[in-house]
Amino acid sequence: MQILTVSPDRYVEYQNLLKQMFRLRADVFGARLEWDVTVADGGERDQYDDLNPTYMLAVSGGNKVVGCARLLPAVGPTMLELTFPQLLADGSLNATSAMVESSRFCVDTTLPADRGGGQLHLATLTMFAGIIEWSMANGYDEIVTATDLRFERILNRAGWPMTRLGQPVEIGNTVAIAGALAANQESFEQVRPPNYLSDLSQAVGQSERSAA
Repeated sequence: MQILTVSPDRYVEYQNLLKQMFRLRADVFGARLEWDVTVADGGERDQYDDLNPTYMLAVSGGNKVVGCARLLPAVGPTMLELTFPQLLADGSLNATSAMVESSRFCVDTTLPADRGGGQLHLATLTMFAGIIEWSMANGYDEIVTATDLRFERILNRAGWPMTRLGQPVEIGNTVAIAGALAANQESFEQVRPPNYLSDLSQAVGQSERSAA
């Protein structure tokens, strides 16, 4: 399993993996969690996918997408401010240029139970590490997100606790919460599973070898 970062300039190159990602989102958010999301042609999309986000994908050895997340600068339109302002203490994110929003995080829970630290799924920890690594590499030191109480507990178990940005609110069939997460080397080392691989770390390694 490795992390693959798909920025807008790579959408065409990785269109097949992105199709898998949208299907995974439909399976998780639409079918399993029964959230009020829009599913068309087997995939789940919303208006934030039209803003040229960077997608973080966990890809298995069989070129199967087993985890994903969507990353957008917090200073632009965000799901937190526009869709879930009720989760924020004063209705505003008060974003800075060092803040990025992560949304639509999900993992394929039908995978064999390959567990990492704290008995969390290896794909979950790999995604956490990938998001932190990419954030640091792109000048972000804080990750904000709208999630639920269940996922907040998963973050705590991973040793990557979330700072709440407001009070829990019942939305649909879940209790949602907004929070901020540190994107730093300490957090990365805490969640990174053994044998972690990403296209970002491989690129850094190649450039270091070339410089040598």
